[in-house]
Amino acid sequence: MSCSAAAPVAAGAPTEGAACPRNDAVGTSRILEVDAASFPRVGLKSFPQTLPLQDKEVVLTFDDGPWPPTTQKVLQALAQECVHATFFLIGRSASEYPDLVKRIAAEGHTIGHHTWSHPSLKRIAPDEAVAQIERGIAADEKALHGVASATPSTPFFRFPGFESTPATLDLLQSRGIVVFGADLWASDWQDMTPQQELDLLIKRLNVAQKGIILLHDTKGRTAAMLPAFLRYLRENGYRVVQAVAADQQKPPAVDMTRAP
Repeated sequence: MSCSAAAPVAAGAPTEGAACPRNDAVGTSRILEVDAASFPRVGLKSFPQTLPLQDKEVVLTFDDGPWPPTTQKVLQALAQECVHATFFLIGRSASEYPDLVKRIAAEGHTIGHHTWSHPSLKRIAPDEAVAQIERGIAADEKALHGVASATPSTPFFRFPGFESTPATLDLLQSRGIVVFGADLWASDWQDMTPQQELDLLIKRLNVAQKGIILLHDTKGRTAAMLPAFLRYLRENGYRVVQAVAADQQKPPAVDMTRAP
């Protein structure tokens, strides 16, 4: 296998990946270009549409970081298996740990946005909701690039608790920002052991067979169970897809389907 840059393709179309140094790793099988024109809102738990995934393809997403004690463990597990994910960052945390934000991006992951301080945008005044969105994006961009901007370099956003309003949905769509829900999750905000979380996630995945998976890189139980879950994906024929912005330069993905 050899490394090659991905050529531009239509939104939603797959792009071949590059090599992983470990032939027994899970790998990232392909990257999927996503834009707001084709996919303004995705995730079947909230919306009628999701990403165009084939059976046994998953997109891994992590919310609420960065948080050094656990995010670093999540990054280590992903790197060990040559897997790329999407991290929906809280702006306040990004401003506190900019080096970790830069590391997430440097390791090839997609950076999305998750407000400034994680309130329910349904339960605050409309102008406060807009400020939460804009301030969060600006903080993430400053952590990444050193300059605050309300225009995200990766136009992906997830609502805290999936709690949107018609006004905030319209605002994001007008700005060309894709809203991510999810197709399944591990309920890792609940008190459980890593093994219980793993069992629950596997059970739900076996029903769904594919989809956008929501996890939290701020949860110790998730960081602990992630290596086993990635092994499960590989051993059971699942493939990891990375979502990227359609007009963004993409990191090389890893196609382990061609590994000897």
